[in-house]
Amino acid sequence: MEAVKELAPVVGTSRACSAMGMSRSTFYRRQRSGKRRSGAGSKSRRSHRALGLEERARVLEELDSERYMDKSPRQVYASLLDEGVYLCCVRTMYRILAEAGEVRERRDQLRHPEYSKPELLARGPRELWTWDITKLRGPVKWTYYYLYVILDVFSRYVVGWMVAYRELAVLAELLISEVCRRQGIERGRLTVHADRGSSMKSKTVALLLSDLGVTKSHSRPHVPNDNPYSESHFKTLKYQPEFPNRFGSIEDARAFCRGFFQWYNTEHYHTGLGLMTPHDVHFGFAEEKRSRRAEVLARAYARHPERFVHGLSRPATLPEEVWINKPVREAETGPTHMSRGIEIVDSGASVEVASEPKEKIILVAH
Repeated sequence: MEAVKELAPVVGTSRACSAMGMSRSTFYRRQRSGKRRSGAGSKSRRSHRALGLEERARVLEELDSERYMDKSPRQVYASLLDEGVYLCCVRTMYRILAEAGEVRERRDQLRHPEYSKPELLARGPRELWTWDITKLRGPVKWTYYYLYVILDVFSRYVVGWMVAYRELAVLAELLISEVCRRQGIERGRLTVHADRGSSMKSKTVALLLSDLGVTKSHSRPHVPNDNPYSESHFKTLKYQPEFPNRFGSIEDARAFCRGFFQWYNTEHYHTGLGLMTPHDVHFGFAEEKRSRRAEVLARAYARHPERFVHGLSRPATLPEEVWINKPVREAETGPTHMSRGIEIVDSGASVEVASEPKEKIILVAH
């Protein structure tokens, strides 16, 4: 307040409040209340109906007596009235008890643990992945297929996906281990982030990540913003014009997803990547493509400079770092059990891994 008062005559009240992080309404309100408190002849505003100190002490003594120490103020009030005694109303009893610090919840209430906000940084591909599961409607009501997707946060590249009949930790383990093997993840380099779904928190997945030397991270409960890249990706998927209301079979769902992820990785110009494709950023082709774009813009500017009102245009910059919850301030092969009942077929553009219950993992081959 004192700093704002000193600055206001020099730079104005608005700028002074902005510089000190105070709103103008707060400044004026405190100024008015300060004048009332320091005004000449000001007196403490105490109602003539208020109880005196001795009366308040008597009420507190009665409430703390052995007779009434385990009773609520309403019970005390009614009991005293039956005896022909009136001390004060029930609300005043509560006020006196609150001032004495004697009002609290009698039972111990459940206190939820404090979850720290995940603050994750990626400065390049294969440093931070996020994964999630979404439902795809089946041919009839109450039937669903489950789409597992692992996304590289820095490049937005889908490194692996799978459509399955169920949401199971074993299937998630199979997908993650195979993707880590295909991507050549080194120990201690990768962090995998997910929400708090049953498969994400399962001991099976946790042990797998520990074996692979991968750090695991989880969102806070009931905070969808802690996993924004997977949520945004699912929105891109389901807002496609070709996305059906229902899939006729699991093979239909896999066929659609196969075409979508091929398009998303290699043809979709992502706004968050400076209008580059996830494939270009993930495999290091983005800088070269940006240089070619700059040359095209330079030639266009040389031909018609009058059309560029703000001077020579430059291509959008590429991200240098990507955060999940940016702070506010100025791998080895998979487990051995995968070898049974799994068939890996290299189809050129993708690799399909099929297990005995006809679940498939689609991995990008390169």
